[in-house]
Amino acid sequence: MTSVKVAVRVRPFNTRERNRQSKCIIHMDQKEQTTFIRNPIDDSVKNYKYDYSYWSCDEDVSNQIFATQEQVYQNLGIEMLEHSFEGYNVCIFAYGQTGAGKSYTMMGKNEFDQPGIIPRLCGDLFNRIKSSSSISSPTSITHVKPHYTVEVSYMEIYCERVRDLLSPKKSQTTGVGSSHNLRVREHPIMGPYVEDLSRLLVTSYDDISRLIDEGNKARTVAATNMNETSSRSHAVFTILFSQSTHDFKTDLTTEKQSKISLVDLAGSERADSTGATGDRLKEGANINKSLTTLGKVIAALAEMSSKHRKLRSEKKIDFIPYRDSILTWLLKENLGGNSKTAMIAAISPADINYEETLSTLRYADRAKAIVCKAVINEDANARLIRDLKEEIMKLKELLKHEAGIDLSPDGASIPFLSTTNTSKHHRLKSTSSQSSEDALERLKENQKLMDSLCMSYAEKLKKTEKIMAEREAAFHELGLYSKNDGNAVGIFTPKNSPHLVNLNEDPLMSECLMYFIKNGITRVGRSDAPVHQDIVLSCTHIEPEHCIITNSQNVVHLKPCSQTAMCYVNGKKVDVNTKVELTSGSRVIFGKSHVFRFLNPEQARRKTAKVESTGEATDWNSAIQELLEKQGVDIKQEMEKKLVAMEEAFKREKEEADRLLRKQKLEYESKIVELQKQVMETSMSQSMLSSILSSSGLID
Repeated sequence: MTSVKVAVRVRPFNTRERNRQSKCIIHMDQKEQTTFIRNPIDDSVKNYKYDYSYWSCDEDVSNQIFATQEQVYQNLGIEMLEHSFEGYNVCIFAYGQTGAGKSYTMMGKNEFDQPGIIPRLCGDLFNRIKSSSSISSPTSITHVKPHYTVEVSYMEIYCERVRDLLSPKKSQTTGVGSSHNLRVREHPIMGPYVEDLSRLLVTSYDDISRLIDEGNKARTVAATNMNETSSRSHAVFTILFSQSTHDFKTDLTTEKQSKISLVDLAGSERADSTGATGDRLKEGANINKSLTTLGKVIAALAEMSSKHRKLRSEKKIDFIPYRDSILTWLLKENLGGNSKTAMIAAISPADINYEETLSTLRYADRAKAIVCKAVINEDANARLIRDLKEEIMKLKELLKHEAGIDLSPDGASIPFLSTTNTSKHHRLKSTSSQSSEDALERLKENQKLMDSLCMSYAEKLKKTEKIMAEREAAFHELGLYSKNDGNAVGIFTPKNSPHLVNLNEDPLMSECLMYFIKNGITRVGRSDAPVHQDIVLSCTHIEPEHCIITNSQNVVHLKPCSQTAMCYVNGKKVDVNTKVELTSGSRVIFGKSHVFRFLNPEQARRKTAKVESTGEATDWNSAIQELLEKQGVDIKQEMEKKLVAMEEAFKREKEEADRLLRKQKLEYESKIVELQKQVMETSMSQSMLSSILSSSGLID
């Protein structure tokens, strides 16, 4: 059993703290690995001792040794990498307030000597694999060279929802929370896991670096008062590292598998300090909720570890609230379980962040007391596959007896291999209160897990290539293409294929989308068309099947699909029965708003000797001007018709308003006359009454 290693790292002053003339309240004794914090109000000093205390605030301080990214990795990353080669599960997670330098410590920057723990560890992992594969071991007589397999997954926990950062479907959804939210399940053997999370096979550091960049681009960040690029989600980068060696002496293949979890937590924050409102405030509330739950779990584990060190006379059931948050549920094995864990607490040196810094130091101090029970994961897959097969057989037998569903291939009952399994089955049958639907769901779940575990190296490689092809296809549907090395995504000029490039009224938005014209037929239309459209456009004037573009030996023709399909080439409308050849530089307009420029590199190279005049349209304004010039008569008549219709409608509305006004005026005049008559009658009756009363002597 080993305790959690805890390191504290203080970052430099940021712009906000320098503008407010903040003072440093942190001091470190790096020989004793002790961190001191001074209260800016009463100058009282508290001290905490950790495994490592890193001073990264100021290189010019004479009594402090400046800690670089390399030193942090040498102390924590190298040790965890060694444990992973031994077969242990390892975890490194960074905690601290927002803007404290967690992401910098874990990811770093793409600058010299600035990479963080994650890229350095991944690079050293493949360097060690390469070196161990090239150098023969002393035991090579009975063992062959080990075979290594590295798979990666990258997810974020945003507002208590798990999102896959490496899924190709992620690129097709842009709204927050609109991507495919994944379910978290817990298996009695594997523990908590994310269902349908992408696990991609990588063979080199370049592959893993590209996937890290793709995941970082998809991660949710936002600006607050305390941090311009504040992480609004917890990111978990997982490396599944397998080592298999065949022993000729025993004719057995042994396998060790380790899980490397590298966690970049979102920063704890206060709403009054960050100035968060709306979505940012809601995000901060979810972040603080998960971090509070993490604090409760750490406190409960620390208390439980301290109690186990003492001989307790009374036994008390310790409850750890793992399931109160998705974050703690997924990190269950790394916190007090089968893992060697290290924590990096990132803090600020400024006095204006005293409360947050003190809270982080206390948080880290409690984490020191956690004891993990790490074991070597040797032959984990084989043991797990065997257990899953036994459980699948039990579930099939349970379904056969309870629901009459026979899932065996020959329709006969499935016998068990041992009396132990039989007794377990009878005990399960006697105590089970689940319905047949629950058993069938568990059967499907276990079958899916077993299929993924039994997948061979070639099948995993094929699956990875399929996912990468889906990613490329998703980008192609959006008009985006990547370079051959896959390191960048954007617009790259092809050398041979004819293509369409968009033109926009905003020059910055022009040439941002590209659509290749493939050999054969390329269909243009809407997404709701009965036939799949290669180029999908959305507009009120775009038909479901708008037009067809044919490419035969780099000779491209365009033909509308219907009479109502509006297609213009160089300002001239294309009739439904007409097929127009597109030349390099042609302006193509679909509907009334989609403007493109057609480019054919092969055709352009053939015509280099015949340089045409530079009067052709090259931007959106000139293309629209050309359309107006060549379609001006029709547009003018259409505008005149609309103007006449508007004038007639205005006259009708005015006449109707005048009629209603005259009617109301007559009604009001008649009402006034009636009221005047009533007033006259009332006054006359009152005068007659007064005269009668005066004549009778009742009024003096």
